[in-house]
Amino acid sequence: MIRLFVAITVPPSVAETLAPLAGGVPSARWSPPENLHITLRFAGEVAESVAEDLDSALSAVSVPAFEVTLAGVGAFGDQRAPHALWAGVEGNEILTRLRGRCETAARRAGLKPDTRAWKPHVTLAYLSGAEPSRVAAWTSAHSLLRLPAFRADAFGLYSSWRTRTGSVYRLERRYPLTPSPHNPSGHPAG
Repeated sequence: MIRLFVAITVPPSVAETLAPLAGGVPSARWSPPENLHITLRFAGEVAESVAEDLDSALSAVSVPAFEVTLAGVGAFGDQRAPHALWAGVEGNEILTRLRGRCETAARRAGLKPDTRAWKPHVTLAYLSGAEPSRVAAWTSAHSLLRLPAFRADAFGLYSSWRTRTGSVYRLERRYPLTPSPHNPSGHPAG
């Protein structure tokens, strides 16, 4: 069995820009820069044969490369028990299409449908017992976050390995996106 997810990695230059946000919430476990990503589809623990089928299905996914803009922050969980801090991803038609095609690929590989609402984001920290007022102060202090866009020219299939110090992610397979020099924003042309 192998634990897998499909994602777009955050480039190191963008991860460095996010680094100053790490602080102000005691007990937060901040994600290391190399772990920052936008999840397209979580597969979970799967058999090697399913992993091979997923790889094959993802290899057929085709969308043009596009620009990704991180903007805004928030927390998952309710106000009394938040469990994660995140940076938001601006709406993008091509990103949404890519997510849908990854979901279709996962189903073709035999995975159950993911019926949860998808909110594109980058998880910055995991929380356990964080004081809600500190989380509210953090989200308020960083609410105007808006970073320069970065180009997503590929997505990947990652394995996740749990260690005593946190999860380690390893790129198992990279899937290039189609070059698209005429419409870098991800919004419909015309």
